[in-house]
Amino acid sequence: MPLPSLLAKIAPWKTVGKQIWDWRGLWITAPMVAGFVIAVRFTGLLQTFEWAVLDEFFRRRPPEPTDSTILIVGIGEGDIRTLQQWPISDAVLAEALTKIKQHQPSAIGLDLYRDLPVGTGYEALAQIFQSTPNLIGIEKAIGNRDDPPIAPPSALKKLDQVASNDIVPDADGKIRRGLLVLETANGEVMESLGLRLALFYLHNQGVNPDPEEPYLKLGQTTFVPFRANDGPYVRADDGGQQILLNYRRSARSFQTVSLSDLLAGTVSPDLIRDRIVLIGATASSSNDFFYTPYSSGWSSTPERMAGVEIQATIASQIIHSALFGRPLIRVWAEPLEWAWILLWSGIGAAAGWAGRNTRWTPLMMLVAVGGLGIGCFLVFLQGWWIPVLPPAMGMMISIVAVTRYIADIERKDRQIVMNLFGRHVTPEVADAIWRDRHQILTAGRVEGQQITATVMFTDIKDFSRIAEQTEPKALMVWLNEYMEAMTQLVLEHGGIVDKFIGDSVMAIFGVPIPSTTEAAIARDAQNAVRCSIAMAARLDSLNQQWQANNRPTVRIRIGISTGTVVIGSVGSAQRLDYTTIGDSVNVASRLESYDRSSEPNPCRILVNETTYLLTQGCCQAHLIGSVTLRGREQPVKVYQILLSPDPVDKSKDQ
Repeated sequence: MPLPSLLAKIAPWKTVGKQIWDWRGLWITAPMVAGFVIAVRFTGLLQTFEWAVLDEFFRRRPPEPTDSTILIVGIGEGDIRTLQQWPISDAVLAEALTKIKQHQPSAIGLDLYRDLPVGTGYEALAQIFQSTPNLIGIEKAIGNRDDPPIAPPSALKKLDQVASNDIVPDADGKIRRGLLVLETANGEVMESLGLRLALFYLHNQGVNPDPEEPYLKLGQTTFVPFRANDGPYVRADDGGQQILLNYRRSARSFQTVSLSDLLAGTVSPDLIRDRIVLIGATASSSNDFFYTPYSSGWSSTPERMAGVEIQATIASQIIHSALFGRPLIRVWAEPLEWAWILLWSGIGAAAGWAGRNTRWTPLMMLVAVGGLGIGCFLVFLQGWWIPVLPPAMGMMISIVAVTRYIADIERKDRQIVMNLFGRHVTPEVADAIWRDRHQILTAGRVEGQQITATVMFTDIKDFSRIAEQTEPKALMVWLNEYMEAMTQLVLEHGGIVDKFIGDSVMAIFGVPIPSTTEAAIARDAQNAVRCSIAMAARLDSLNQQWQANNRPTVRIRIGISTGTVVIGSVGSAQRLDYTTIGDSVNVASRLESYDRSSEPNPCRILVNETTYLLTQGCCQAHLIGSVTLRGREQPVKVYQILLSPDPVDKSKDQ
């Protein structure tokens, strides 16, 4: 392949490679921050905060209608006062079960421990147990030293009509998971009360578990078991088969009647027929209450939910998911969550990079975090619990990291810029240099470029004689006073001081931000000439002060040339100088040193023809003549700027 064609193919990739390198801070920051956030998440430090976000989602979610498939018969404080006993006796319980049974419920759940007889009526209660196949009693299968297991009613145990009412609290004491199946210490597999009642109800609706499925599948829904590291959980106890609970709302999720109303016969049979009826304690003195996502931490008396309502929630969730497709609370697989965190870390890094020079960055980030939260909440309404806090952390840390990275780069760039341009520039020029630094600087250098600019050289006439006659310390004070005055005038007229050479000053007008239009080039030349005239006036003032203080008075020569120059940085990695070279620099230097004979004016200003043509509207000048300057073959027209009505005309080659 011909070399030009090969280069043409390579060039676009070089540009892409440069872009990738320029944005290296983003490519490096996002993965590192995402990895850091994921690692912190693995430690479990974020669990509590992510649970708090989930709880807030539950509290902000619109409430659902009361579930019409379940009725709770609650034993409240009023019932205890009426019956004058707790626990209620076997006789009262047998009477309550009889009244429920006669209205043909789909299933009855007895969320009361009955491992021992209570009061009178045990025989009647045992007979009810034996004659009610859709009645499910409970046992506490999982225990510990402070809370031992509790056996089920022996009559129901023999009939295999017993389920577990164990619950799985999170580390903060709230119930966010529900048990479907568990294994006891002796290896027995038990279903939870909520699952057992739901299976009764669904069987009556013609829905039964699919034996071919690896997980429990009922109707439209497969109940995938909770795993130890699902969502924000880290090494959680995932024993048995658990699901995340999708609460309907904090209160009035289920129709509830009191035991007293049931015994009095005032409960409508329609509230019982074909429903699941759960009997359990709702009295606060029973201490069978638990914290849920609706138990706001901001309240001094956070709301709690009775244990019988927890079991009703499990049953309701299974039934409505199987029959109506009500979503479960699902989480993403871990790799997808990692990618989600990486995405938002990248968004933060990109926003920090793109917005590094805007004051709107904090507002943009606030909007981004708000958008993330709202988006995750809307997805939650569809049953998905996806990370909010980790990606938000990743985004904010990325912003800080990129901002710090950019600040470090800018500090280094500023150091390079100041090393290159720190001689003497106006604040306006410094700001312009800094704004355009990415165009000016390449790999820490100023790329060489050819431009049109105006160069000025000034020099003190007979400086060697003055230096020999002046004490060194006084000489430096006097010279610095002169240099400071001349430099200030250069700055005031928009130029920069390129260098000091002994008693000479080299100034440039039109750099480092090049002038690209004729008007701008003319303005640079005019600024240079006006600066030289101001130097003449300032020198006159200085001479008067020096003469009054018995200090040397001086004359200066100024040479100005407008034309083509090359600007760039010259030197090594240890020391770089920003400078201007080219023909116009040489011409300006020669004009300054041209004709060293006696000069009556304190300041003599010579310009080349280009400068003269560009400055006719701002000053007066006359042609000295065409002269041949040292080092040039072609004659140069030289003009002298008029500082007095009767300038001295000289035309002599040098």
